[in-house]
Amino acid sequence: MAQTHELSQAAYDRLVEELEYLRTHGRIELADKIERAREHGDLKENAEYHAAKEEKAKMEGRVAQLFGILENYTIVDNSDSETVVSGSIVLLKYSDEEDDEAERYLVGSIEERREDVHLVSPTSPLGEKLLGSKIGETIVYDSPGGQLEVVLLAIE
Repeated sequence: MAQTHELSQAAYDRLVEELEYLRTHGRIELADKIERAREHGDLKENAEYHAAKEEKAKMEGRVAQLFGILENYTIVDNSDSETVVSGSIVLLKYSDEEDDEAERYLVGSIEERREDVHLVSPTSPLGEKLLGSKIGETIVYDSPGGQLEVVLLAIE
């Protein structure tokens, strides 16, 4: 069974826009690039041609990835949640740190991409423990270096 991808409306809109661009302009631009590279002669030793073909393969991989995400997604709205849900931005501090050392994290998909916060996957050890947590709770989770404790200071 395919994994359901939880996305904010903004992330969904951005992914749809990216897919449309890649399927239209992106493919046309790469086809032109490949055609120009072919004109340089022998394809066996034509580095520009091979680079363009590799770029096309990467783009087609991204198109397939986007199709996979957009075939099975759920739009999440976390605006009124008192508990951590996928898509929440949380303020966390390790239990042995001061409050001013707290950091903001997005609990969600890498496709949510936000520059001002760190990302925690909901399927990671920390992400799994955060889901359903409330402000003020101490979350204990297993990391490669042993157990760690974080305090949930806020949910945005």
